[in-house]
Amino acid sequence: MRGGGGGGGGDTFTVDDALLTLGFGKYQYFVLAYAALAWVSEAMEMMLLSFIGPVVKRIWRLSAKEQSLITSVVFMGMLVGAYSWGVIADKYGRRKGFLMTALVTTAAGFMSSFSPNYATLLVLRCVVGIGLGGGPVLCSWLLEFIPPPNRGTWMVVFQAFWTVGAVFEASIAWAVMPTLGWRWLLAFSSIPSFGLLIFYLWTPESPRYLCLNGKIKEAMTILDRIAKVNGTEVPSGTLVSDDHVVASDQDSTPTKRHKQGALTTIFKLLSRELIRPTLLLWVVFFGNSFSYYGLVLLTTELNAGRSACAGHKVKAEETEDVNYKDVFITTFAEFPGLIIVALTVDRVGRRLSMAVLFFICCVLIFPLVFQQSDMVTTGLLFGSRICITATFTTLFIYAPEIYPTAVRSTGFGAASSMGRIGGMVCPYVAVALVQGCHETAAIGMFEVIIILSGVSILLIPIETKGRELSDKVKQRCQP
Repeated sequence: MRGGGGGGGGDTFTVDDALLTLGFGKYQYFVLAYAALAWVSEAMEMMLLSFIGPVVKRIWRLSAKEQSLITSVVFMGMLVGAYSWGVIADKYGRRKGFLMTALVTTAAGFMSSFSPNYATLLVLRCVVGIGLGGGPVLCSWLLEFIPPPNRGTWMVVFQAFWTVGAVFEASIAWAVMPTLGWRWLLAFSSIPSFGLLIFYLWTPESPRYLCLNGKIKEAMTILDRIAKVNGTEVPSGTLVSDDHVVASDQDSTPTKRHKQGALTTIFKLLSRELIRPTLLLWVVFFGNSFSYYGLVLLTTELNAGRSACAGHKVKAEETEDVNYKDVFITTFAEFPGLIIVALTVDRVGRRLSMAVLFFICCVLIFPLVFQQSDMVTTGLLFGSRICITATFTTLFIYAPEIYPTAVRSTGFGAASSMGRIGGMVCPYVAVALVQGCHETAAIGMFEVIIILSGVSILLIPIETKGRELSDKVKQRCQP
């Protein structure tokens, strides 16, 4: 609690103070469950790319570059969506932001299963990508309901549902693709998105967002609801935001500085206080997405590509399009990756743990420069996937903690957009280069990008371990 901060000189409290008092209870479990459903949905829509690409390539007689484009267009859409949904969420609210993303993802995801040709599939998967770009909005929304001491732990739990979705998608693909085909896989993968629309009416707006925008009465209503469900009480005193928006019984008009457009938000992200962490974060997001999705694609391409390049093209064409067993095994690598995050994120810290894991990933990938047996290749990809999953998970905890509330969704979304560029590029390395018999060059590019990501994360001057979220830029940027 903070004394003397209110207009009348009495006790005041912030949303973080209230969340500390209210604790992590039944209300947060509901919020987590909704966010988890969205995360499962996004993971499934992303993982299916490694399954449908090889199949439609054969059916529609596509080139390696055309196959790569099926994945790249999704990231093109996410590049647009990640920033756009972030601006919408910071201006109009988190809740409206993820409603729009769910509508777009659900409709385009289901319709893509009826694609009559390659061009239609590209357009619809690009629209799916636009919807999936709203993932950072959901992360910011969930983050703003969790008390500071629990944030690291519960964000790891949240990220675990990405792995659940990835494993579930691999399981469905293994069962559905050989019998029903790729269209049914697309249709089944859109089902979780329908669940988001069904439960949307019961989702609350972020009290932190409301408080920052002067809607104190509405913020207090939500805090009172949390207290009732959790069986606790809201602190006594006056609710204020970190920059001392004074509470009143009537909703006040948001201050002028919170009425920001897209350009104003970008200027804030590139201001003197935020430009260094922002630019470095963009590099890390690019490298992390390139590496994560690249490793997923390498799982389906590396052994098959080397077999074809060794002169066994006929044999490669006679086998199934995807080795579902290898994909299923390497996807399980995400679970130990999550355990590593749970053990390190609040002990070692966000930055150091990510840097170490990036460098270990480089060591594990390096032997793939040389010809390896299928078993060794799968084992090395398994270990690499553990590391890159851990960095991916930690980064999604760390990034929104850097930014103040006013630009949190936009800052996270802009960084995520840079990651989408990495996702757009990686198919041309993990698929086109490998199928073109340039495996050494492909692995070399992975090495360089992962090392650059590890160095960049160490250069960011902010460690957020144990720190509260803030509404002020200045406080967030102190090393």
